[in-house]
Parts: sequence; C-alpha cells; structure tokens
Amino acid sequence: MIDTIDQQLIAALMDDSRLSLKALAGITGLSSPSVGERLRRLEERGVLTHYTVDIDPKHFGYLLQAIVRIRPLPGKLQEVERQIQAIPEFTECDKVTGEDCFIARLHVRTMDHLDTLLDRINAYAETNTAIVKKTPVRRRLPPLTND
Repeated sequence: MIDTIDQQLIAALMDDSRLSLKALAGITGLSSPSVGERLRRLEERGVLTHYTVDIDPKHFGYLLQAIVRIRPLPGKLQEVERQIQAIPEFTECDKVTGEDCFIARLHVRTMDHLDTLLDRINAYAETNTAIVKKTPVRRRLPPLTND
C-alpha cells in the first residue's frame, strides 16, 4: 500500500531524483533514517525502479524527434523488434495492439539521418512517421492516490 508520505517521496523524486535524504525528510516531516527506510522498502517492492537524469538530446546534436508507427510485414515481427533494439536512436518503443505493432520514439540529427534509420526498418515493415513539434506534456506519473 502506498500512503501519503510515500506519494510525497515519489513526487519529490520525480521532480529531482538527486534530492538528499535530508531534503526529502524536510518535505515529508520524517527523519532522514525514516526516509531512507521508506525508500529502501519502495525499492524492494519494485515501486521505485530507477533513479535517473533527464537530458536534452539537442545538446548532443539531435535536433529532431519523431514518433514512428511500425507495422511489420508478415513473418517479420521478431526481425523488426531486433532492428529497433539495435538502433540506439530509438529511445522508446512500445509493442501495441491494433494495426501497428510498435510505436516508437527516436531522436535524429537531420531528416537525412531519419531516412537512413527508417530504411533499415522499411525492409521489414511499413512505417508512418510524425515529427514532434512540441511536447506539451512530458513523461509524468498518473495520479498516485488509491482513490
């Protein structure tokens, strides 16, 4: 069961995963050792799985972001999945229901770069690509209440 204090800890870590135990204690009103114990329990239960950083790919020359819907050709599902996993510019990919089997996000430097990467997939699948103009909602958690 996730209680209000656990929810506060998770929300604070989502904003800044580098917060110290002391800072988290100040947010929750608990002692630092109590916060440490709660975090350990959340990790053991699999609620907290990673502490991470968020970078802006533009600082590494990836000026474009694309969402690609991918529909493998008959008998090519596993090969398409292998190709997606092998291309590091694919930063996220979900296997989904419906006509398309995969919806993926990738970061590229130029349109030519995008074409080169998609050519590797197009031998095994049909693709439909949209360039991301803006991200009005960044990845976030759903409400953490148990209501």
